[in-house]
Amino acid sequence: MQAAAARTSAVARVFGAHRAGAVRVAWRPLAVGAALAWMAVAHAASATAQSTGLDLAKSVNCLACHQVRDRRVGPPFAAVAQRFAGQPGAADYLAQSIRNGGKGRWGAVPMPAQPQVSAQQAHELAEWILSLAKQPQVR
Repeated sequence: MQAAAARTSAVARVFGAHRAGAVRVAWRPLAVGAALAWMAVAHAASATAQSTGLDLAKSVNCLACHQVRDRRVGPPFAAVAQRFAGQPGAADYLAQSIRNGGKGRWGAVPMPAQPQVSAQQAHELAEWILSLAKQPQVR
């Protein structure tokens, strides 16, 4: 009986169990599990946002002129993200540039206006593009 109590006491010290009435509650494994679950949900949401952003870019033909990491006709989205990373109002500015077009910011080739892209879609695209600055450069 004393050996079982000693083992229980050792386990309690390792896992941080506390006496709550007659029930022993091991809180550390629960806290670690909750943190891991939260991180998994956040990562899944980020991955979903990334695939949703790319899908939206494909659906409104952004990839005809742009790529995520490589230059095509226009600058790569990752370069745009790096240029505007951390700037206040960057998402609104990019959304406006998507809808209205622009010239001279990235070279001689102008970006035509994209009126078929709704204001909400343009803002979602801008947010997605800016999120690329937080990702490592992987090819």
